[in-house]
Amino acid sequence: VQLQASGGGLVQAGGSLRLSCSASGRTDSNYAMGWFRQAPGKEREFVAAISRSSISTSYADSVKGRFTISRDNAKNTVCLQMNSLTFEDTAVYYCAAKETFIRVTTAMAYSYWGQGTQVTVSS
Repeated sequence: VQLQASGGGLVQAGGSLRLSCSASGRTDSNYAMGWFRQAPGKEREFVAAISRSSISTSYADSVKGRFTISRDNAKNTVCLQMNSLTFEDTAVYYCAAKETFIRVTTAMAYSYWGQGTQVTVSS
């Protein structure tokens, strides 16, 4: 599975961005998908995840109520709508895929990763 993240950019605090992740390759099995982020000098951290059928979602406490993860299996895409952005949301955002909706908050549990897209929030 190849993942391509896009949609990052520069936005003012309080603004919104929508990230997209396109999957190609062996997408017929439909993986659970997750978003992680990594700020300079910090470890990669979990942001959000969604199950194959979209029935289950999971969010980091820091983004609950502000970010929404969604997917369109027909288009093999996963999106992360980010609202009310703050300076602390500045990071490189990565999408990732794994076979099950277990341990979705753990980066090491994911088998496939995209290249990342930079999100910069100006204060």
